[in-house]
Amino acid sequence: MVNIKSKKKNIIKSKKNHVANISKKSMIRTFIKKTNKAIINHDKITAKILYLHLQSILDRQAKKGVIHKNKAARYKSNILKKINSL
Repeated sequence: MVNIKSKKKNIIKSKKNHVANISKKSMIRTFIKKTNKAIINHDKITAKILYLHLQSILDRQAKKGVIHKNKAARYKSNILKKINSL
């Protein structure tokens, strides 16, 4: 265990951030699954609506640094290709 007070605070802060980031990544995966499920069911309207929400979430999390911006772009590109192929 560290002896410096500021380092103890940093450890507590990083644990809180870690939990928050896990939650945000889980939200991204959930929306991806919902969108893919709508694509599999050939429901183009629902897929487009979910894609708009997913796009917003991905951009927001990429801006905050939870995921890399190229990863967000890759997710958006792959899902949009699937929607357009319906």
